[in-house]
Amino acid sequence: MRILVVEDDPFVARAVRRGLEAEGFAVDVGLDGDEGLWLATENDYDAIVSDIMLPGLSGYELCRRLREADNWAPILMISAKDGELDEATALDTGADDFLAKPFSYVVLVARLRALLRRAGGARPTVLTAGDLTLDPATHQVARNGTAISLTARQFSLLEFLMRRQGEVLSKREILGHVWDFAFEGDPNIVEVYVSQLRRRIDEPFARTSLRTVRGAGYLLGSEDA
Repeated sequence: MRILVVEDDPFVARAVRRGLEAEGFAVDVGLDGDEGLWLATENDYDAIVSDIMLPGLSGYELCRRLREADNWAPILMISAKDGELDEATALDTGADDFLAKPFSYVVLVARLRALLRRAGGARPTVLTAGDLTLDPATHQVARNGTAISLTARQFSLLEFLMRRQGEVLSKREILGHVWDFAFEGDPNIVEVYVSQLRRRIDEPFARTSLRTVRGAGYLLGSEDA
């Protein structure tokens, strides 16, 4: 899933980005409030992590402007201040959750996954497509009870396809959510990873759940063709 991190401390921003990417997220970083607002306006994010104290627009103002523009991407606000007033102000301006620094990275990831499950209505903890299951929290994938080993990028691609199950997704959509805003490589990398996924989730089980829709993109269905 694609995450925007708005944090003015380059060290913290890099650390959070590396950690989230290791979990399979695609991550963009804005180093001040104005850049964060521009990125959030120009791109579609599954969630936003924003510091409160930022150069330019504060995290509060960033959140307020996004909500006024009907941008309802889940927002997790972080702050070095651990006070009830800061948390209340963050929530009142439209944030969905609040985390005080220093925070446990494990808790940050768990909070993000909880926000992603709640976004757009209730989402199951474990994703399913027929007898294929994916647990975002434990990074476990199985088909009919048989464990399937995937790399972090393969896992991220499968999670995106399963969350948008039954929809035809273009290469551009997949690149935007599974890779990142700055990706400048060959877009055919999507084909490579789709082929890799088929060899792991379909072919060993005589399934055809991951399909190519000629001229349009890719679709993951719950039933075999």
